[in-house]
Amino acid sequence: MRVSVVSRSGREVVKGGIELHDSATVGDLQEAIHKRTKKFYPSRQRLTLPLNPGSKEKPVVLSYKKCLQDYCDGNSGSLTVVFKDLGPQVSYRTLFFWEYLGPLVLYPVFYFFDVYKYFGYEGQRIIHPVQTYALYYWCFHYFKRIMETFFVHRFSHATSPLSNVFRNCAYYWTFGCYIAYYVNHPFYTPVSDLQMKIGFAFGILCQVSNLYCHILLRNLRSPGGNGGYQIPRGFLFNIVTCANYTTEIYQWLGYNIATQSVAGYVFLVVAAFIMTNWALTKHRRLRKLFDGKEGRPKYPRRWVILPPFL
Repeated sequence: MRVSVVSRSGREVVKGGIELHDSATVGDLQEAIHKRTKKFYPSRQRLTLPLNPGSKEKPVVLSYKKCLQDYCDGNSGSLTVVFKDLGPQVSYRTLFFWEYLGPLVLYPVFYFFDVYKYFGYEGQRIIHPVQTYALYYWCFHYFKRIMETFFVHRFSHATSPLSNVFRNCAYYWTFGCYIAYYVNHPFYTPVSDLQMKIGFAFGILCQVSNLYCHILLRNLRSPGGNGGYQIPRGFLFNIVTCANYTTEIYQWLGYNIATQSVAGYVFLVVAAFIMTNWALTKHRRLRKLFDGKEGRPKYPRRWVILPPFL
């Protein structure tokens, strides 16, 4: 089989095409492209079928596990694929590790070290119990996230664009410093002891629930991470599509009830907005995939995310 690899403009990416055996998979083709080009390793490649001129349809993305013959449409002797360079890639574990490591390391700096003298405060600093518990809560959260990254999560995609590392680190690291600055500030006014205990107790309950939600999602995927979409069931997933985002939002609500800072509530609102958009996208995708037609199961009636009630 001869495979022609072209760009979206029609230019040949691999001169003369590539000869492969008839039972070759898309993965074999990606490896062959890598050998011929050196620069474009498999995770950097996106291969699609060509579209007819003027077509408004979305191109069919080739799955690396499938045989090339599945895409030949009756012509088993040759195939043309459209190549797109996705740019430098990193594994999702690398991405998540660095974005979570920043808040885990930076937050304690504001608690343990006398950084406020660089902001003009020279007086003696008194550390309130709520600030100490907030440190434990914060570090437990991000340590949990790093452990989940390596031992719980199974990813549907192997890699992410390198640029996402800088974007995500800017988001998490900046908010980490922003919140840590105000919660550990010498002029910080603590809430009542009862409010602190209620907030942290509620938040810890949500953190444990969040971990359980991630374990349930993990069990939906095969060890290779390519099991396709399934309907999540069990625990809060019987009520909402994205129970993992729900518990994530509520655990930060618990933190803010206990610490009560403007910076913390700003982070909560921004994070809730982002996760709500993710939840809506996932909910629509699952309802479209599981529409009850042609033998497919029908997606059950559920809320999208709590809060808000969507």
